[in-house]
Amino acid sequence: MSYAALLHVTGQINDLLNAASLLAWDARVMMPAPGAAARAHQIATLTVAARDALCGDATARALEGALREVDCTADTPEAAIVAQTQAAVAYHSRIPADLVQRRTALTVTAHEIWADASHANDFRIFQPALAEIVDLSREWADAAGYAEHPYDALLDMYEPGNTVASLTPLYAHLKDAIAPLARQVHGAAVPRHDFLHRDYPPAQQMQLAAGFAQTIGYDMGRGRLNLALHPFEISFGRDDVRLTTRVDRHDLAQGLFTTLHEAGHGIYEQGIDGAFGRTPLTTDLILLYAVGGVSFGAHESQARLWENQVGRSRQFWQHHFAALHDAFPEQLRDADADSFWRAVNRSAPGPVRTAADELTYDLHTMFRFEIEKQLIEGSLPVAEVRDAWNDAVQIHLGVAVPGDAQGVLQDVHWCTAQIGTFCNYTVGNVMAAQLFETAQAQSDVADGLNRADYAPLRGWLTDNVLRHGRRYDRETLLTWATGRGLDPAPYIEHLTSRFGAVYDLN
Repeated sequence: MSYAALLHVTGQINDLLNAASLLAWDARVMMPAPGAAARAHQIATLTVAARDALCGDATARALEGALREVDCTADTPEAAIVAQTQAAVAYHSRIPADLVQRRTALTVTAHEIWADASHANDFRIFQPALAEIVDLSREWADAAGYAEHPYDALLDMYEPGNTVASLTPLYAHLKDAIAPLARQVHGAAVPRHDFLHRDYPPAQQMQLAAGFAQTIGYDMGRGRLNLALHPFEISFGRDDVRLTTRVDRHDLAQGLFTTLHEAGHGIYEQGIDGAFGRTPLTTDLILLYAVGGVSFGAHESQARLWENQVGRSRQFWQHHFAALHDAFPEQLRDADADSFWRAVNRSAPGPVRTAADELTYDLHTMFRFEIEKQLIEGSLPVAEVRDAWNDAVQIHLGVAVPGDAQGVLQDVHWCTAQIGTFCNYTVGNVMAAQLFETAQAQSDVADGLNRADYAPLRGWLTDNVLRHGRRYDRETLLTWATGRGLDPAPYIEHLTSRFGAVYDLN
């Protein structure tokens, strides 16, 4: 019964981490700002309790027995559960408990400081908190261990296998492909887009966005949609998966595509095998976070696939523009499906990553990767981050940063100590194109997309990615689904084809 005992203790760990996630959701969506200090202690207490349970005697005894009961050489969920728990115990034995507590508490208080700094458009407010986060991240990297670069220890937390050595050539390859295409696109006539920036009442936008999320397969009966300063998805098991978004009264595209993006994350969590609930296959035992997606890059692939490969396709708007026009007949009086499709695919370099078009998006993650690497290795002082950021935006994107809120303060990741995650947006872009290329080769998927039936695509993704939860790593899933590991070629082809069509380059 030792394997059963292991499921019992890891189930309790999952419960604790889901409770912490619920408090985090409330902190970002509902909580009054003065509650931040107390909330930091509450989440830290739950997270440290989960860590103590993982590293405790009960887990050790259960693991010892489970190793005798389970064939760990077999390709079974049981073997994966035992192996992942064993690896997590070894990992956390290297991380001091007080470091876990300090990191967790700091992420909650730093989030409020970041929000204040963002509202004030002043990086100096957040700078001391960022200095603490960088110091803490270096301490964590040293404790976790690494072979070549301290940044590798942080990259591996979010996307196992990512290293400075593996990501540097990937970014170089993408830049070599994107840069000349971007020059060609930005030298062409700009698609008309004025109708996107008329007056669109937020309540109607929210209703419409929720409808599109359900159209592609997000189950609102097992979720909800709220507003947040920085949109996110969070789950408490496959039957309670929540989305947040943001809307701009004068930017129709932002709310629509942000919601499709987060719905992609939500579909992932809702699609995980129910048998894996409350097990390590729906628990990140390294990050101490209840999540079923296998990695940040894999999770991002689903969000980007539904947002971009599907949601920004000409085909999608041929089917769905009429619903949009019915909701906003006056605002869209002089637009049609084709002009709307071109408008939402317009490439215009700007300082904000979340507002970036597909063509320029990875240029944002490229310089974030470099800045984070330099912060962790100590070659870039925190006091110089704002200037380094602004210079990088000018170099990579050719635009000026209008203020800190649209510059160094625009992302939520640093205040939540997620140093090492930006690169996974690019990993997700590459993975999304690779998966979508293979899925579209299936006749039922292609036929479904032609008639606005997204169930066949969702079914293919569920079979090949979603249902497995954390059972397999990213490369195993990709090889299973597409016959090869991470390959940027389909992504480059997607960008070339999409922008060639939008800008009539061919």
